[in-house]
Amino acid sequence: MKILHTSDWHLGKYLENQSRLDEQKEIMEDIIQIADENQVELVIVAGDVYDNSNPPAMAERLLYRTLKALGKNGERPVVVIAGNHDNPERLTASTPLAYEHGVILLGNPDSKAQKGRIGRHEIVEAEKGHIELKINDENVIISTLPYPSEQRLNEALGDLSDDKELQKNYSDRVGDIFDRLSSKYREDTINICASHIFVLGGETSDSERVLKVGGGLTVDGNKLPARAHYVALGHLHKPQRVKNSNIKAYYSGSPLQYSRSEIGYSKCVYIVQVNRNKETKVEEVLLKNRKPIEVWKCKGVEEAVEICEKNKERSVWAYLEIETDKVLGQSEIKTIKKLKPDILSIVPIIKEIENEDDPEDFKEKSMMELFREFYINKTKIEPTDEFMELFAEIAGEEGEDDETKNT
Repeated sequence: MKILHTSDWHLGKYLENQSRLDEQKEIMEDIIQIADENQVELVIVAGDVYDNSNPPAMAERLLYRTLKALGKNGERPVVVIAGNHDNPERLTASTPLAYEHGVILLGNPDSKAQKGRIGRHEIVEAEKGHIELKINDENVIISTLPYPSEQRLNEALGDLSDDKELQKNYSDRVGDIFDRLSSKYREDTINICASHIFVLGGETSDSERVLKVGGGLTVDGNKLPARAHYVALGHLHKPQRVKNSNIKAYYSGSPLQYSRSEIGYSKCVYIVQVNRNKETKVEEVLLKNRKPIEVWKCKGVEEAVEICEKNKERSVWAYLEIETDKVLGQSEIKTIKKLKPDILSIVPIIKEIENEDDPEDFKEKSMMELFREFYINKTKIEPTDEFMELFAEIAGEEGEDDETKNT
């Protein structure tokens, strides 16, 4: 059986206040095409389909359209679990309609599917965290563990406040769930696990939301179900195999670059070929780099203008770093952004200037100018016009310091 594993779509995500929805539409079409071309029989989406618990309507429409296309009007089952960015109840609200299109939506660790027809296939057995699907001539058992926060784990396991079980660490508790679920695996079935967790030792990026300060919500790799033919994981945005594990456990990663820390590696989905009598084969299918993120480093404003002119027709997001000996003027910033609106930020790398704290300089500058220079010095980022307007309002000014103008 061929399975497509993907995750961390983060539909509705913004990058530095810039919407990524157009790119997400394109990458969803790419994933649908890959599933069709490879004649995939099952799709697993391992969490974080949305970027937050209250996604915009356009992101929801994109999700429904994508899942319907992946399901091929019920010909191909699609299993979707919630991640830490998803609202479990909101994700599963459309379950009755989703079943007609072969889509199973699971929000919590104790979620339970419904037995019966799922598109053109059948759920022959269903318990909490356990699904047995009849797909064509194969029976597939899928253990599912949507994002198990401590609260969601407590809800799934019941009130353990007076039980010593509560004192066990997070990794052990997740391991216990996997042990219970994997006991359902059989020799005559294809055995799959899908979860949204952080396995210890995984390589992270800046765009992932920390599950808990200090790394408390991590799971040891040896807690994953050893009897599974394949473990489909979500949360980490870099595609990777779980380290220190003999089982086939992979993070498919996000389909788009969601931060500048993700520039250095390619994005993909996995096509998993599972045969009960042979070793599982995992193929990495690279995705098109839709509107990549780049960092442009320039020595001076003139070079910055040149590189923007040169790249103005390219579909890229850019962080611009300009080496300069003075604070950039608004006219220079507007010229750059007019040439390349997809500049995410302009960071002046200020050279050391002698006598920069000369009191006479302060006398000649307004409060707005002084605040702007202070902000850049501390953050290395040019403040937006809206931010400066807000400061002016708080300071009782309108773009300029009236007291300075009147002296």
